[in-house]
Amino acid sequence: MRHGKKINHLGRKTAHRKSMLANMASSLIEHKRINTTVAKAKALKVFIEPLVTKSKLDTTHNRRIVFAKLRDKEAVSELFRVVAPKVGDRPGGYTRIIKLGNRLGDNADMAMIELVDFNELYNVDKPAKKKSTRRAGRKKASETTADQPQAEGQTQENTEDKKEA
Repeated sequence: MRHGKKINHLGRKTAHRKSMLANMASSLIEHKRINTTVAKAKALKVFIEPLVTKSKLDTTHNRRIVFAKLRDKEAVSELFRVVAPKVGDRPGGYTRIIKLGNRLGDNADMAMIELVDFNELYNVDKPAKKKSTRRAGRKKASETTADQPQAEGQTQENTEDKKEA
């Protein structure tokens, strides 16, 4: 019985499936987008998302973990050098699956899987993110208002009354 075993076997033995996913992940990292069937794209998404998360922290240990899954030295170096800095601020969801319709030969449901931050068409409309301001930056603005001399007609008591109100 296979209760609770929800992995899609894709009609392949374990070794063949792992090799196929490693090769597809290497191709995705190299080309930033590939066309495949919907089932393989969904399986690839589950395979590659943790690897991209590991690549955000560039340590020898993480490189070895990713290399054990990908088995391609060039893909690992591309992932850590090019892809990781671009997705560094993203908390997940590094890939996008776009359905393309059915394949002519066997009517298989096709999809394109791509790395989200490398699609220039979707990223053109979005404005550049502002850096979040920190408390230290706000303090300077309040100091300048405190340092300004009071108006001639105001007394210290009037200023305190305004603060309380």
